[in-house]
Amino acid sequence: MDEEKKPLNFIEQIIEEDLANGLPKEKLRFRFPPEPNGYLHVGHTKAICINFGLGEKYNAPVNLRFDDTNPEKEEQEFVDAIKADIDWLGFKYDKELYASDYFDQLYEWAVQMIREGKAYVDEQSSEDITAQRKNPFEDGIESPFRNRPAEESLDLFARMKNGEFDEGAMSLRAKIDMKSPNMNMRDPVMYRILKRPHHRTGDKWKIYPMYDWAHGESDYIEQISHSLCSLEFENHRPLYDWYLDQVYEKNTVRNKQREFARMNVSYMITSKRKLQRLVAENVVTGWDDARMPTISGMRRLGYTPASIRNFIERVGVAKRENLIDIQLLEFSVREDLNKVATRVMAVVDPVKLIIENYPEDGEEWLETENNPEQEDAGTRQIPFARELYIEREDFQEEANKKFFRLKLGGEVRLKSAYIIKAERVDKAENREITTIYASYDPQSKSGSGTEESLRKVKGTLHWVSAKHALPIEVRIFDRLFTVPQPDAEKESDFMEFVNPDSLKIVEGFAEPSLKEAQTGQPYQFQRIGYFTKDRDSSAERLVFNRTVTLKDGYKPS
Repeated sequence: MDEEKKPLNFIEQIIEEDLANGLPKEKLRFRFPPEPNGYLHVGHTKAICINFGLGEKYNAPVNLRFDDTNPEKEEQEFVDAIKADIDWLGFKYDKELYASDYFDQLYEWAVQMIREGKAYVDEQSSEDITAQRKNPFEDGIESPFRNRPAEESLDLFARMKNGEFDEGAMSLRAKIDMKSPNMNMRDPVMYRILKRPHHRTGDKWKIYPMYDWAHGESDYIEQISHSLCSLEFENHRPLYDWYLDQVYEKNTVRNKQREFARMNVSYMITSKRKLQRLVAENVVTGWDDARMPTISGMRRLGYTPASIRNFIERVGVAKRENLIDIQLLEFSVREDLNKVATRVMAVVDPVKLIIENYPEDGEEWLETENNPEQEDAGTRQIPFARELYIEREDFQEEANKKFFRLKLGGEVRLKSAYIIKAERVDKAENREITTIYASYDPQSKSGSGTEESLRKVKGTLHWVSAKHALPIEVRIFDRLFTVPQPDAEKESDFMEFVNPDSLKIVEGFAEPSLKEAQTGQPYQFQRIGYFTKDRDSSAERLVFNRTVTLKDGYKPS
């Protein structure tokens, strides 16, 4: 479907209405505003694609702004990781900005609000403040400090800034409405005392703005036209607008907050706090563990930027939250990898196969295609010799008619090579097959054009020359959790559902061309699945991660 013919989603409809009502198109500006307190996860990909996608659609700038108002949890490591994720997804931001860039301006606006009687310093504890707010069906209780003279609040606020009081001793609150059914409007805290160094401003500040105060005002400073966020902030919108009312000046763009549904994917969690726990308790090796639902984890697993963007396109922009089946994500990954992944041969559960009538010292290099889905992908040479490795599951001594792989007395074609026939086997004391002996038809070489080469057999197997085989470590990843919604049960700890078999490591062999593989480069191990070289690889030991299986029964509706 052409871009012009696609129906507009509800956010695009809002933008089109604003443009029709007089908002100049050149005033459109969007932003992606992550808090640098962890790595971005699969849920963030939706917000990224929505904001940057709108930027691309309307040729409008998109800011990357870090909402860094909590020095207790924020680190430069997370800033760097977020930037790397956005770059990897293929998006370009207009400006790199920080809420901390605006701390001076936010403080000045807060002082002005105190002067105007719209904010006050409260000396109560956070517990007392929470208790006085009551609930949506009961009027809140006003603070005993709510109507203190502005001069007192100005003095105390300045002393808070200078670090004269202990953490928790007092806070600055907006004076709004303690009877509002919206709890966010019951005199929210604007500043708290926090004597912690900030990753950018150092020890300059002893007070820090709360998210609700800093976020909307940062949007206004940057002249963001549409502030798009997840549904959890819908009840915060009246406060967002009230704060904006205090600073808005005519002839400037008045930013508009609108909300879309968060994206939840089955068998994944999207809570930074819970992801942090997985890291802290060594369930995973780090934020970029290939089992993690972080963007860096998915990148390490072998997902591609195009597959994630296509997935988000399929999910769409909704107003109601729902659970997206992980199979749709895996379908999108598989679909893209099928187009771009180089086909190679590797064996992950090897058993030796000896072609007894092939010359003992014989060796030849055979031609095979790199990717039949790409016309210009070309071909490469792979070595063939007397001793090979094949997959253990590809051989049975006896099998029924539906087994189209190798069995005693049966024939198969070796991919891009010859037709072989299994003759006999050797076994270990435990009855496990150690060696398969076979014969080959020298005239059946693939592509040779002989009558024998055109003979049809029902099975084709992948293989690796034992003489040329490259030893590899293969990491077979499964879902990190055993249930679709591991954090849905409020009475259960999500850690109870961690899959103890989420990682299996096996030793295999690959064709020698993989010695030149680059980290992150996608491959299809023929008849097995899609894999990518992991950064743990060394010159002595190559490590490959299975990205996704080769086939799945799932098809998007």
